[in-house]
Amino acid sequence: MKRMIATLTVATALAAAGWSSAYTQEDPVKIALVHGLSGSPLEAYSKQTTNGFNLGLEYATKGTMEIKGRKIEVIEKDTQFKPDVARSVLAEAYGDDEALIAVGGTSSGVTTAMLPIAQEYEKILLVEPAVADSLTGPDSNRYVFKTSRNSSMDTQAQALALSPDENLFVATLAQDYAFGRDGISSFKRALEGTGATLVAEEYVPQQTTDFTATIERLFNALKDKEGRKVIYIYVAGIDAMTPLASADPARYGIELSTGGNILPAMASYKQVPGMEGSIYYYYEAPKNEINDWLVKAHQEKFGSPPDFFTAGGMAAALAIVKALETAEDWDTETLISTMEGMSWETPKGTMTFRPEDHQALQSMYHFKIKVDDNVAWAIPELVREIKPEEMDIPIGRNNQE
Repeated sequence: MKRMIATLTVATALAAAGWSSAYTQEDPVKIALVHGLSGSPLEAYSKQTTNGFNLGLEYATKGTMEIKGRKIEVIEKDTQFKPDVARSVLAEAYGDDEALIAVGGTSSGVTTAMLPIAQEYEKILLVEPAVADSLTGPDSNRYVFKTSRNSSMDTQAQALALSPDENLFVATLAQDYAFGRDGISSFKRALEGTGATLVAEEYVPQQTTDFTATIERLFNALKDKEGRKVIYIYVAGIDAMTPLASADPARYGIELSTGGNILPAMASYKQVPGMEGSIYYYYEAPKNEINDWLVKAHQEKFGSPPDFFTAGGMAAALAIVKALETAEDWDTETLISTMEGMSWETPKGTMTFRPEDHQALQSMYHFKIKVDDNVAWAIPELVREIKPEEMDIPIGRNNQE
């Protein structure tokens, strides 16, 4: 009985000092990466995120992999791109694995299913690399933060790159799930008041391979318009560029435009030299110390430059380290108050968590495609950096309510 009382006394003292009995100074700080590692072409995004996350921890801790004297332990969980599995493994990470913070997921639709689990366990979920606006929207909650860009950033930057006016006619092609629907909804808002006309919206299943009928409808919607005619492609994990370019839209005076992508996917962009659009990250675009380090370290470790989601993974790691180094205690409420409004440096420059909905505000990049036969992918040459203040990103939810 005396031993039990002594144990309870120690636990009480630890709790009073800001630590739970599950976390002592000797225990590692556990961070869970909960994302899709099997079951979808999007798993490449998860692998890039993991590489970037680990490099971010290395950079932020100067190679010690420690925060305030405690070792960092990264736990990876596979959602298999299934909502029910995602909920289960996130609960496992928070509960059985005692993860302090979780990072994920990959697909916007699957990540949506994870949001209530963060609230149930009252622990932080840092969304990376999923994109949909809705992930910080009305169905989200105060435990959710988001380092990945959102659909509004994609599409507002894209609209700026297209220089919309009354002479522009646009038809859109997107996938029929949260990412695609949110993206086109945001793109339509970005065109409002510019004079540009959206003439058609096409949505296809996520893993579509036959675009024949869709392309015919897109061409028919645009071909007789007098003015600049553009098909805006907003997809992930599939190649819609090749079938569209192969259908020869130029015979109707139609241009193609899309956002940036991972390097293997941008090989298909070689079919559209001179195409303009916006991109979240390309390793040659940002000019700062962290990106220089990332490019060098990634080339040395993997024999290739960092890719689209590598930068996102690093940004997430840098955010977590900044928060844990800054917070007086590591209980959830203290971490939330520390992270709301927090700015930190990333490979893309400064990011800031907007207090109202916890979306990280960040730059995007206007590009123009250059083709170099010595480079395997089309090069998105930088036209200019699009700063956060140039984009009117809707507030998804008000965390003060």
